[in-house]
Amino acid sequence: MNLEGLIQLDQRATLWLNGLHCPFSDQFWAFFSDTKIWFPAYVFVAYMLFRKLGWKRALIVFVSLVITVVLTDQVANLFKNSVMRLRPCYTASMLEGGLWWPLPRRGFYGFFSGHSSNAFAFAAASTIGFSTSKGGCSKAYIIGVFVWAALVALSRVFMAMHYLGDIAVGMLFGLSMGAAMGFLTRFLIKTIVKTPANY
Repeated sequence: MNLEGLIQLDQRATLWLNGLHCPFSDQFWAFFSDTKIWFPAYVFVAYMLFRKLGWKRALIVFVSLVITVVLTDQVANLFKNSVMRLRPCYTASMLEGGLWWPLPRRGFYGFFSGHSSNAFAFAAASTIGFSTSKGGCSKAYIIGVFVWAALVALSRVFMAMHYLGDIAVGMLFGLSMGAAMGFLTRFLIKTIVKTPANY
């Protein structure tokens, strides 16, 4: 399949998924799409880091998470302004195809999704960060943080801000960035921190 075929497939899949909406689901996806809800979650994760890892390890992991999210977000913006692929809500053929866009339109370009890349980068990096404790990272946290990341990513399709391809590329980039920063953080902890974590 050539590039044009992939683009058409992406558009059809996005229209189909975006069309699976109702008043309740609109509120649900708008909730996950709102970045303001991320901050209480970040505060909770930071609290758990310091509780489980001790302040030295937790501080390294916390700083690495901040750097990870900032870098991922900036790279996503760089791609958006370089590739200049219009968001679905600005694309005439998508609107004519019945695209539903309940939110005010922001920014013209959407490749690739910053929401998706940031969420998955945070999920990957924080999971590896928690694994530096003796007990490792709990399965509940792993499942919870990756489900959250997936819901954040999918919300962008339902809000007509991104194509499925945008969030898929964002997910892959975020996972790669998060894993790289996570393993770098683990290496720094093993190299720098001599005291054991709080168990």
